[in-house]
Amino acid sequence: MKCYIYRSRKRAETYVYLRERNDFSPVPSELMPWFVNPVFVFELDLTPGRRLARADSATVIEALEKKGFYLQLPPGRNRDSSGL
Repeated sequence: MKCYIYRSRKRAETYVYLRERNDFSPVPSELMPWFVNPVFVFELDLTPGRRLARADSATVIEALEKKGFYLQLPPGRNRDSSGL
């Protein structure tokens, strides 16, 4: 699965993974202020066994399939965006 990763300019170490490039429509409106003028980081081929620095690839894939996005917060914060 391809995904597209963007960094927030407003919140340090905060990233959103999207299923479709430049399609922020799945991201809840309360999170969008964090991603005004986001920085495109890179495109990634995501597989269940792929190692990611701060997220479990299976969790990211599940969020992308169900919600169309995955929110990665800084270390020490709840990185699971399932409640959003």
